Amino acid sequence: MRLMTLTPWLSLASLAFAADKPDLTTKHEAGRCAIRGHCGSQSFFGSQLPCPDNGLASKPESALRDHIVSVCGPAWQDTDVCCTDEQVETLESNLKKAQNIISACPACKTNFFDLFCTFSCSPDQSLFINITQTVPKGDKFLVTELDHLISDEFGTAFYDSCKDVKFGATGGRAMEFIGGGAKNYTSFLKFLGDKKPFLGSPFQIDFPRPSSKDFGDMETILTDAKPCNSTDEQYRCACVDCESSCPALEPLEEVKECHVGLLPCLSFAVLIIYAVFITLLVLAVSGHIAAARHRQSQNERLQLLQDSEMHDDEEESDVLGRSTQGLPADRPTQPYKLNTYIDRFFSSLARTCARFPAITISSSVLVVALLCLGWMRFAIVTDPVDLWVAPDSDAAQEKHFFDKNFGPFFRAEMAFLVNDTGPAGAGPVLSYETLKWWFDVEERVAKMKTPENGIQLSDVCYHPTGDACVIQSLTQYFGGEFDNLDKDDWASQLEDCVASPVNCLPPFGQPLPIQRLLGGYNYSTESVTDAQALVATWVVKNHNPSEVKELAMAQEWEDAARDLLLEVMEEAKERGLRVSFTTESSLEEELSKTANTDATIIVISYIVMFIYASLALGSTTVTASMVLRNPSQALVQSKFSLGVVGIAIVLMSVAASVGLFAALGVKATLIIAEVIPFLVLAVGVDNIFLIVHEFERVNISHADESVEDRVARALGRMGPSILLSALTETVAFALGAAVGMPAVRNFAAYAAGAVAINAVLQVTMFVAVLAVNQRRVEAGRMDCVPCVMLSSKKGSGAYGAGAFSGVEEEGWLSRFVRKRYAPALLGNWMRVAVVTVFLAFFAVGIALLPEVQLGLDQRIAVPTGSYLIDYFNDLYDYFGAGPPVYFVTKDLNITDRRGQQEVCGRFSTCEAFSLANVLEQERKRPEQSFIADATASWIDDYFHWLNPELEECCVDGSTTCFADRTPSWNISLSGMPEGEEFVEYMLRWLKAPTTEDCPLGGSAPYGDAVVVDEKSLTISASHFRTAHTPLRSQNDFIDAYAAARRIAKEISDKNDGIEVFPYSKFYIFFDQYATIVRLATSLVGVALAFIFVIATVLLGSLATGIVVTVTVAMIVVDIAGTMALAGVSLNAVSLVNIVICVGIGVEFCAHIARAFTIPSPSILERAPSNLKGKEARAWAALVNVGGSVFSGITITKLLGVFVLAFTKSKIFEVYYFRVWLALVVWAALHALVFLPVALSMFGGKGYIDPESDGGLEQDLAGRRYRALLPEEEEYDSDEY
Repeated sequence: MRLMTLTPWLSLASLAFAADKPDLTTKHEAGRCAIRGHCGSQSFFGSQLPCPDNGLASKPESALRDHIVSVCGPAWQDTDVCCTDEQVETLESNLKKAQNIISACPACKTNFFDLFCTFSCSPDQSLFINITQTVPKGDKFLVTELDHLISDEFGTAFYDSCKDVKFGATGGRAMEFIGGGAKNYTSFLKFLGDKKPFLGSPFQIDFPRPSSKDFGDMETILTDAKPCNSTDEQYRCACVDCESSCPALEPLEEVKECHVGLLPCLSFAVLIIYAVFITLLVLAVSGHIAAARHRQSQNERLQLLQDSEMHDDEEESDVLGRSTQGLPADRPTQPYKLNTYIDRFFSSLARTCARFPAITISSSVLVVALLCLGWMRFAIVTDPVDLWVAPDSDAAQEKHFFDKNFGPFFRAEMAFLVNDTGPAGAGPVLSYETLKWWFDVEERVAKMKTPENGIQLSDVCYHPTGDACVIQSLTQYFGGEFDNLDKDDWASQLEDCVASPVNCLPPFGQPLPIQRLLGGYNYSTESVTDAQALVATWVVKNHNPSEVKELAMAQEWEDAARDLLLEVMEEAKERGLRVSFTTESSLEEELSKTANTDATIIVISYIVMFIYASLALGSTTVTASMVLRNPSQALVQSKFSLGVVGIAIVLMSVAASVGLFAALGVKATLIIAEVIPFLVLAVGVDNIFLIVHEFERVNISHADESVEDRVARALGRMGPSILLSALTETVAFALGAAVGMPAVRNFAAYAAGAVAINAVLQVTMFVAVLAVNQRRVEAGRMDCVPCVMLSSKKGSGAYGAGAFSGVEEEGWLSRFVRKRYAPALLGNWMRVAVVTVFLAFFAVGIALLPEVQLGLDQRIAVPTGSYLIDYFNDLYDYFGAGPPVYFVTKDLNITDRRGQQEVCGRFSTCEAFSLANVLEQERKRPEQSFIADATASWIDDYFHWLNPELEECCVDGSTTCFADRTPSWNISLSGMPEGEEFVEYMLRWLKAPTTEDCPLGGSAPYGDAVVVDEKSLTISASHFRTAHTPLRSQNDFIDAYAAARRIAKEISDKNDGIEVFPYSKFYIFFDQYATIVRLATSLVGVALAFIFVIATVLLGSLATGIVVTVTVAMIVVDIAGTMALAGVSLNAVSLVNIVICVGIGVEFCAHIARAFTIPSPSILERAPSNLKGKEARAWAALVNVGGSVFSGITITKLLGVFVLAFTKSKIFEVYYFRVWLALVVWAALHALVFLPVALSMFGGKGYIDPESDGGLEQDLAGRRYRALLPEEEEYDSDEY
């Protein structure tokens, strides 16, 4: 809408007279005029100017008096006047235009009308008007400047009554239209009085302050301006338009961060608890050491006589968990029945599979092949909404409701022009030459045709008021025409438009706030020429997925616009400027590039792990000396092909899991494709290493048994350990399937299935392949090429030939663990140090938990070097407006008066806490509400459209709709329509155009904002639009969403008849953060609970189950603390990683815990003499499976993770490389350092191994394990 002049009522007709001098205001007294009549104009197109007339006021004729009363009110019924018919006609015409803007506030309207009615017609005109300048016009004089005396009291009250008035669907302030955005009453009056030939006063009106000088006989006569919070309902304005009329909202409780000095309370508490614990530990250990030494000194002679020296290590059992009994009593003496049953089951299973390898392998491959048939239904989800938002969540349902009723949110194509490429940094971006070029850029964008179908912007843009597209740009102040910009005065033109956007309306007719057009400067104190960034936005209409043709047209135009703007980026560089931009399609396109970039790195990572795992498995019985001395024997003993089969089983399990869940309709995600092979490889390789290493031991200790029996023994021992780890991991992952978030739920289902299938294949297919491979070895056939026989003598090197085959059974890693690492780790002081250090890590991790930020910065999600990175940076740095937010109502019974009062805001009987009033009050505390703009309230604009005083709005024939209505239209709502009549007029209003004469028409601003149900006489859906404050960080977006939720709940709670929810385009992506902390905590907590139960049951020890569970918890906490330090925020991606951390943490710990609970007798009996009881079992666990855990999972994962460091994808570098590196490091440290120490101190009872034969037979068999034969060494006692 283009606002016409508000003050041409000042062009009054005066009596024509001939004079040599103008009739200036020489007399200032009551009953005397100062100006009267029109004396002509200064130019052909100029407005009529008044004549000076200091004569007496006159009594108007009856018709003129009636006309004045109809315009200015009954106060003019019995008074003389200084105006004529033509003057009153002009006054009426222009006051109606002002009334369209300010009629919502009766006090403002009354004061505005009083000011200009008094100025034009008051009989005491000369008391407050003094002509200061005239120009001759023929035989007349034209008034060109005058003083108008207004009291400070009236001016202040007048401004206060109008300053908060809102106007129309834009929700803009009326002061922008009638006062040029004035911040005080003097600026307001100055704007009204400044000479503006086309859009303001035709002559200069000065408003000097009464106290500025002596004005002689002049005085002010307007002193009683109506306040907007008047107790008189006739003048009282609604809360939306008058802050002092608003009810006070309940103050929000500020979330105060607890600090003790500089430390957060949590950190302080953790520090105190840790310090107390360490102090008590030191005191207890020191006291016990002193007591032990004292007892040792007293009993030394007795000990020598008995030849039974008591080690102080044995005396410290109550603190460090050592046994005080001799070696025989240290060994477990009882079996664990459940373990025995599980052992026998796996032994039988292995014996069967080894006896019938062909059937086992073929049936396994067949089952996997059948499961892979599900790949025919395989589908990948890439839409972020479908990935991260649960379909039944409030956010998803609300988005569906909004899109269904109002259509999808607009497609925004935005560009920034920034001047920050110089050595001095950012500087002003605007210049005449730059503007000339940018006008051309926008013209090219508007006229560009797509190469495929010739689609232009006009074919796809949003144009609510006609053919003009909505383009938010500085160029639109000038209609997009560069010729309208003056080369010498362009800066002043721009300043004027910024000061009063209504004077520079774009072709689509709505004011453009400067915050959406320029950035990088202070909007209040700096000039627009200081702006460092220019912003342009092309608004394209969006469509639902079902509207395929329209959606394809929009995307086609966006592709062409992207190509054009990429060219513009290069043009900007030549000018020393920088352009950044985005289209609606850009983010998805760039994310696809990320996936393609990641794929290469991921494949390389897998290949590295595959090669290492295959080589490492093959080297279990092949040493460097063997390769040099007997290469043919090395080719036989190699297990490279076995390793390849193990890796193939991992891939088969992933393929089978994907096929199974694809058949069930569970869609895959890129996370599943990228992560699950990585995950299953880590889990599966470790189990393979354990089986192979145990089988090699059995080959030595039971060399004379058949291959089937040896395989049965190996799996009988390792099977329960594999069951423990696989079951806990499967349960931990399966728990994630209960989460509503599709990305997490689907990942958890696929991961649980892959881990379970992998475990089944390992104890069946792999065992069968292991038996076949052993027969190959004993037959002297070459690895990888078994048809080649290198040794025909069955005994020249095969394990089955005898106890000592010349093969070095123990590698350097196992030897290092047995001889150096395990004894040193389990020394007394070392154990205290380990507990102290790891509890310190745990305490620091807890203290850092609150520092883990929420969110996923979009700049991380796109590839390094993407043009979108500059765009997101500029968006945060320069864009001064926030995203729009809609408060949506559902099934609103607004045809009833009660329902109307619960949502309206501009009528005196609206509920104090109505929807509009609450939003208006929240706008006044933006730091807490994140609401910046006034609300576009359709019901208020609809009812004001019915106002009969607006003669160009609701019209029936030649009269206004509510002209003769009883009760009449009024500010108390008593005359407003209800029921069927409400719907009837509503439908008319929604079709009414928005014009200059009637800016309240509903077609353009509200055509798609209200859904009317004519049958049930309800509004099935409607929205009230406002906008957030500028949001410049992930925390801002999260807090804004939370605030909108709070506000909507408050509105619904205070108004029983309405249901409200907030909607903004970004809410769907930030809904996860409302519950993600609770969700992560619940997932980890429940997973740990299941781990505790499963570990306790399968290990037969409550204490050991607690130790394992606590260790896994410490791993997760330490990883979370590392996330805080490494800048990894908590979001759906990292939530998946946390679930992985729990599963992998169990994998690291489970095997060591079981080897501790049920130790290998042949290893345990060789424990150093200074290690007794639980210490000896911890030593045996490390020797038995420590090497497998380190080489099978730690090194494998580290190699794969290190490859990820070379990715070009920032999201992979942050959320996968950093987190997985932390996972491998922390899990390995806890499993190989902390867990053995904790088990040696706090672990539960042990049980005998069902595979142990006992007696001399087992002793002799054990001696065949050369790695454990006593050597010429002494195990130093780590005595205190």
